[in-house]
Amino acid sequence: MIPTAFPARAEIARLSAAMLLDAGAVAFNAREPFTHASGRRAPTYIDCRRLISFPRIRAALMDFMAAAVMREAGAEAFDVIAGGETAGIPFAALLADRLALPMAYVRKKPKGYGRNARIEGLMPEGARVLLVEDLATDGGSKLSFVEAIRDAGATCAHTAVVFAYGIFPALESRLAGAGVALHALCTWADVLEEARRRGSFDAATLDAVAAYLKDPEGWRPAA
Repeated sequence: MIPTAFPARAEIARLSAAMLLDAGAVAFNAREPFTHASGRRAPTYIDCRRLISFPRIRAALMDFMAAAVMREAGAEAFDVIAGGETAGIPFAALLADRLALPMAYVRKKPKGYGRNARIEGLMPEGARVLLVEDLATDGGSKLSFVEAIRDAGATCAHTAVVFAYGIFPALESRLAGAGVALHALCTWADVLEEARRRGSFDAATLDAVAAYLKDPEGWRPAA
């Protein structure tokens, strides 16, 4: 169903953060930090893939995403919703249903046989495409997917995610430099605020996470 209610941005951020916590998608551990794909160690970890296993949560989040992109980009701004392989595919399918639009997906690499395609599904030349993924860190994968969409003859000026780290200033500037606007439901700051409000983790852990969010490059676990 196409959303007709448009909650305030701050309310979407608070509720989205709460749902990430409810789904067990958030982990904080300052004593034994996580190693991210970048090689950086951090007291934070998020797994948005878990969300697809929670029907009520995924439905609410996709309602929020539909409302956000309609409000921020326009109600008739897109012709196709495209998911980035692999985590973006289920969210793109859910959002396409919400917006009553065709759905496609973008491979990370050409499949290496047949048409050697990176785009699967219909994406007409000149189509205005919204790229959907689960989260955004430094924007690298987004730019690769955007390039593939544009190489296919379509346009892509917007990407939507459930979660953006919100601690790496280069993310939005990097996307903006490529002519892409980012729409995110919530960030680490929203999750930390909600975790403090409900006491999801002990105070020392929450303080360590706050320190990391202020200086992710300089953060080190306590000796």
